[in-house]
Amino acid sequence: MIALRAWAIETAAASLAYVAASALTFTVLMPLQNLYFPEYPSRASLLFLPHGVRVLCAWLLGWRAIFALLPGVFIVFAYLGGSDVFLPSRLLAIAIAVTTVPAVFYLFKAVGWDLFPRPDRKPCWICVMGVGVITSVLVSALTNLVFGSATVEYIAFLIGDISGLFFLMLGLYFAFRFVDKHPG
Repeated sequence: MIALRAWAIETAAASLAYVAASALTFTVLMPLQNLYFPEYPSRASLLFLPHGVRVLCAWLLGWRAIFALLPGVFIVFAYLGGSDVFLPSRLLAIAIAVTTVPAVFYLFKAVGWDLFPRPDRKPCWICVMGVGVITSVLVSALTNLVFGSATVEYIAFLIGDISGLFFLMLGLYFAFRFVDKHPG
């Protein structure tokens, strides 16, 4: 029962974070992007915060991130694509979105570079960012392959994922510093 409750809390937190990051991206950042870059040909976000959520969840939860993020990723795909969410290309894109980052973390662990958090060492934030860049390349390439998108879309996804991860991590860094300096 305790394990089920922990799983439910992880899933709710990860999926809620993914949905919130997506909502911020699509309701605030994208309109600003369209306002300042109206000639930009892609519909992709140049600051895609949900990639940061995927990376941090995979780093913290390992393989459990796949199941924790799945409801949130599905909700966002359904919101953006409606009933098209059930098209094979969309379902494959969802699978790519939730499995790629944990797979890369475990691939690194298998070759002797365990980046998962442990109480006996400090996190290697630059390493987590590196995994985020590598997975951005993979997710962008695989997603664009599945959708048959143009090269400009791949570049836009790549820029959006990397900048989203960077600014999400930067925001969390400052939020945690603020909390540390102002306890209670």
